[in-house]
Amino acid sequence: MHIAFVVHVVKGLDPEELLSDETKRETQAVLMSMEDAAKMGFSASGVQVKPGQEACLIVVAKRDAPWIARALEQHDKVAGFQQVDVNIG
Repeated sequence: MHIAFVVHVVKGLDPEELLSDETKRETQAVLMSMEDAAKMGFSASGVQVKPGQEACLIVVAKRDAPWIARALEQHDKVAGFQQVDVNIG
């Protein structure tokens, strides 16, 4: 089981800036824009973005979700996020 984080950020932010290199390496997090996520089969329907913001996606193993949530809560460019269970396989 995996968790997808739909992250709302300041417009123009590179998704790779959301997590430290250590966090990405240790969790094997996959970060992508919503456009790239759509190309990989993730649906963006229902994702509403406020003016001046955009959304991106982070996918991690369920066991690493608390680590990612803490990192996002502490990031000053993150306006908010939601967690969604996903089955990848």
